[in-house]
Amino acid sequence: MSERKLMSLDDMFGDISSEKETNSGIAEIEIEKLVPFSNHPFKLYEGERLNDMVESIKEFGVIVPIVIRPIGTSYQILSGHNRVNAAKLAGILKVPAVIKEGLTEDEATLIVTETNLIQRSFADLRYSERTAAISQRYKAMKQQGKRNDLLDEIEKLANPYNIKDEATLCQVETKLRTDEKLAQSYNLSRNMIARYVRLGELDSDLMNRLDADEIAFMTAVTISFIKKEEQQIINEILNSNNFKLDMKKAEVLRDYSEKGKLNEETAYSILSGELNKKTKSNKPTAIKLKPKLISKYFAPEVKQPEIEDIIDKALKLYFETQGKEVLDE
Repeated sequence: MSERKLMSLDDMFGDISSEKETNSGIAEIEIEKLVPFSNHPFKLYEGERLNDMVESIKEFGVIVPIVIRPIGTSYQILSGHNRVNAAKLAGILKVPAVIKEGLTEDEATLIVTETNLIQRSFADLRYSERTAAISQRYKAMKQQGKRNDLLDEIEKLANPYNIKDEATLCQVETKLRTDEKLAQSYNLSRNMIARYVRLGELDSDLMNRLDADEIAFMTAVTISFIKKEEQQIINEILNSNNFKLDMKKAEVLRDYSEKGKLNEETAYSILSGELNKKTKSNKPTAIKLKPKLISKYFAPEVKQPEIEDIIDKALKLYFETQGKEVLDE
């Protein structure tokens, strides 16, 4: 079966600048019929920002329509999770919505990520939110080739008054390769874009640890190269023990994984630090005599075996006069 292409701009949104489409495409939907997007990667507003939105909705209502798609007898929110949450708190029963049907999962996810980024500063997002946004945009741009019309239309839909924060997404050139376009959009290096795309392979529980600053960014990137089932083993060990996962341990874990040697036992040994712990040797520390000391008692022509024999006899005599036992070899 051939892979389904992303829908065109007209199929997906129509001409939203058209008065006819605006009038016919917006409906009043009861809030109780709305459900959040599955695994919504963005954290809802809290504190002052949420309070301000609630007060604004109490005074003016929901001005910008949310974007939804039909799911059974309900509607799934694609854009507007914060508006819906604030409307509930404000006691609003219905919100204006643009209903979109026939979307692929990729198209639906792209709307979720892009509309959120247009409203927020990238620097304010959690690592999981940044990863979701960049990974989805990267995937969409790879599928679309040189087309940017879908992304442009999402921006218009989410920001109809063309009010744009300097920290949000910028328009990209079509002649650049995909990672270069993303680097321009987010003001990140190509290497950093690649790392965020890679973090899309990180286990969700370990991603939560990254968001909570329990794991460093580059440590998480290294762990993302490990098989998902092995990542889950790592997380379970971290849950049960007070171990720290740092870059050094992450590199060893990845190495064991690539060699097919990573299991619960080896993972525990690595995370606990026992694997590379040096065992104490019973051998005495080697001593090297300074040439000045040797020349003080021995002529240059005296060979090393003879010197060692004399030193041995001298030490035996010393220990005997001190009443100390001489250890056997």
